[in-house]
This record gives sequence, C-alpha cells and structure tokens, in this order.
Amino acid sequence: MKCGVAKETYPGERRVALVPAVLPALAKAGLDCTIESGAGELAGFSDAEYRDRGATIAGSRAEVFAAADVLAQVRTVGANVEAGITDLGLVRKGQAVLGFCDPLTAPEVVLQFAARGATILAMELVPRITRAQSMDALSSMATLAGYKAVLLAAAALPKMFPMMMTAAGTLLPARALVLGAGVAGLQAIASARRLGAVVEAYDVRPDVKDQVQSLGGKFLDLPLDTAGTQDAGGYARALDESFYRRQRELLLGALANQDVVITTAAVPGRKAPVLITADMVEVMPRGSVIVDLAAERGGNCELSRLGETVVTRGVTILGPDNLPSTVPYHASQMYAKNVTSLLAHLVRAGKLELDLEDQITRDTLVARDGQIVNPRVREALGQAAPVPR
Repeated sequence: MKCGVAKETYPGERRVALVPAVLPALAKAGLDCTIESGAGELAGFSDAEYRDRGATIAGSRAEVFAAADVLAQVRTVGANVEAGITDLGLVRKGQAVLGFCDPLTAPEVVLQFAARGATILAMELVPRITRAQSMDALSSMATLAGYKAVLLAAAALPKMFPMMMTAAGTLLPARALVLGAGVAGLQAIASARRLGAVVEAYDVRPDVKDQVQSLGGKFLDLPLDTAGTQDAGGYARALDESFYRRQRELLLGALANQDVVITTAAVPGRKAPVLITADMVEVMPRGSVIVDLAAERGGNCELSRLGETVVTRGVTILGPDNLPSTVPYHASQMYAKNVTSLLAHLVRAGKLELDLEDQITRDTLVARDGQIVNPRVREALGQAAPVPR
C-alpha cells in the first residue's frame, strides 16, 4: 500500500505530515511512502533523509496523488480551503485522505471532496480515550501552542517574568492568568511557571483544579454553576450568553492586576466564546499583554485580530495564527507520530481496514463511498443519517 505526502499549501505552513524517522514503522505496517521533493524542507527534513529511510521522492504534487492509496497531510480539505480546493481534481475514488480538515466548521468543503468518492479521516476527531492517546494530534499541537504563547507574551511584556534579587533592588515576578486549562492552557501554566511568573488559571470545568495546582498554579474559583460544562470527550461545552456574561463580570477583578493573560477557550465546531470584552481590557495595567490562542476561532478577546498585534490603552493583544507551525521541526515530529499510530491502527496486511465497531475508526472517519458518514459532520450539514450501502 502506498502512502503519499505532498507539500503543504496553506499560507505560512511549515510542518510536514511525516518525518523520516517514522518511515520504518510505516513499512512494518505494510506502507511504502512517496514524498514530494521539498515537502519536509521547511521543517528541517531533506529529501536525502527521506530517501535514506526508504521513501520514493516524487517530482510533483500530481505524482504523489497519483501514486498514493493514502494521503497524509497536515492541513487538508476544510482546513486549507482556498489553496486546498485545487486538490479536488487530483483526488480519486477510493483514495484515503488523512489530516486536519476542520469538518465541523467547513463541512460544505469536506462534502465536495466526499463527492469525489474519497475516504476522509479527520485528525481532530480522534476520540480523547486512553487507546487513542498516541494518535491525539490536537493535544500534540496544543502543547506546542501553549508553550509558544508564553514565549510570545514574555517577548512583548516590558517586564521580566522571574523575581530577581539585584544590587539595584528586588524585581517582582510577573503575574499571569491562563483562561482555559485544557492541554494548551496547562502547558502555558507550566511554561510560565518555569520562567518564574506567578500563575493563576481558570476553567469552567472544576475537575481541572488539581491539574492546575499540580503545575504550581493557583486555581481561580468563580461562583458559577458549572454543571454540564464538559462533554463526554472531556471538552468544554458551548454555554449560553447569560453564563458568559456572568463569567466576564467575575473575571473583571482578576484582570486588574495581571501582567499577562493567555486565553485558550474553544468549543469544537463553534465560534470561540468571548471572555474579555473591550471594556474589560481597559482595567488591565498599561504594558500588560493578552495572547489569544482562540483567535483562529474568532477570539476569546473582543479586540483580537487573527495574525495581528493590536495595542489599545497600552495593552498589547496578540492573535497568533498557526503557532505549532512556528516550531515546525518538533511539531512535525509529534504530528508524524500521531499519524503513524493512527495508520498502524487502520492498516492490516497492507490494506486499509475501516472497522466501524471500533470507536477510534468510527469517530475519525468523516466520509466514505461518496457520503458523509460522521454523525457530527452530518448534523453540521443538516443531513439525516446516511443511506446504508
């Protein structure tokens, strides 16, 4: 069975879906790899390294698509709408496409690829269960985003993070507040603490309090009814506007003495909730920094602009785009491990076996035989259950 990797075409994307080190494991699972020349260059992996690990180097994107039974991508279909739509003519019936495809946000684009007869597997839909931890690409990339968010904040803040005893006096540590204690938030807490900041964190899910405290952060308790704030997969649920309004009122006081605020709150398939309004920004100290990791989903801060730096009343608001791509070597390494683990789970004796009795396969599979089969994506499209074939 042939696995293909083409260059990523999303603007600014520097990651690659597979790195040379994972190719022997794929070969053991019955997969030979064809890599487009230069596909790993921006992440730090040369054609020679791939060739040394047994890959065939293709001279063009079309050649990769023509050779591959399975295409492994970082951003595919809905996660790369403008540039990725040009791949529509290259995809063939029965070909499997695996990668981030944003199926809950851009289901109409995914539907176009499904109509070509392609089998589509979404990395962001891998279930958050113990068996699938090695395949959980969302968590891998969130880890990097949380780390980089702290570095961005440290670079923009006109203070240092750690307390220092100097001949010129004592420098007090910076204060940081992390909103959302998922994977990205927990990594942000750990990274800010390592740099010496005093860290507080808040999440609508009270179960994460112990995790925050284990990293040296203080959990911010707000008197809110948090029943039903978490779904079966461990993600935060979308809540009504009255909850968010009350939450913002209670957060207002906490913002007044923070040097850094990192926001990470996101709900799969939904616009990110607004946690910080323009009025709330006004109470923050001059020189303070907000890093909005939800900027790609509309932003947790009302003033965030994706890919831009906004300064208002002395507060700097960063809306970074695609942070994992800014550390492409390790991001590619982690993502390639996730992809390899998923392929090892799906491929048997050199054939793609889609066992819908298995939760990992069932949840990750978006389209097959010309139909959208994933219930969550069908709901986003307003479709009924698929017709059995």
